[in-house]
Amino acid sequence: MTKSFGPVRAVSDVSFSVPSGQIVGLLGPNGAGKSTTMKAILGLVRPDSGVIRVLGQDVTASPVAVKRQIGYVPESTSLYEFLTGAEYLDFVADLYGLDAPTRTARISQFLEGLELAGHENSLISGYSQGMKQKVALIAGLVHHPRLLVLDEPLNGLDPRSARVMKEVLRSLARNEGVGVLFSTHVLEIAQAICDQVVILRQGTVVASGTVDALRSRAGLAGSDLEDVFLSLTGTGDLSDVVSALSK
Repeated sequence: MTKSFGPVRAVSDVSFSVPSGQIVGLLGPNGAGKSTTMKAILGLVRPDSGVIRVLGQDVTASPVAVKRQIGYVPESTSLYEFLTGAEYLDFVADLYGLDAPTRTARISQFLEGLELAGHENSLISGYSQGMKQKVALIAGLVHHPRLLVLDEPLNGLDPRSARVMKEVLRSLARNEGVGVLFSTHVLEIAQAICDQVVILRQGTVVASGTVDALRSRAGLAGSDLEDVFLSLTGTGDLSDVVSALSK
């Protein structure tokens, strides 16, 4: 896939897959093209060239059918803040055609698990950022999607809720066969939960594979993902920057 915005080439010949039952980390510096790639998968951005397929369906040719299969959590939550949490989640569940018993059970389960129970009838405008993020996560998961596209999904979550969500993602992948595309700047999280990682730099894929495979490629056997990431994105030696900022 290739996509430009005016004279700016946002992504160039980006190609990778998210297998069913696996968590794939999409990593890269700011401006590397991660959000553009995710929005193209969702059909929100039309690529200039290339074909994107979700569960065998062309995103451009069958946008509505594809969206039914995807759960999306954006980096910046944008909710209808004049609704209560319960009203918003009921609205989202209705869009996906969930019947009343199913939506009630699913929403209640998530509210309890993420410690939002008791707050669901308050207006979203009064929620903290972490609470809004929890609502966005529930909205992305409530309809049993087959592919999850998550852009910095753990931002603002308290440690317990972040742990719950990491375990939920593992369970969905391992037990339900859900594919997960997971963007994060917290490399410890990516190393802990991702089966594979794809590293973007300046709109192109510079490396992909398991963490162990990327360690070998970078010649950094035994190193953590942060060292591997910095090496593969050309930012490994930061001593001059640190020295300048410490003066």
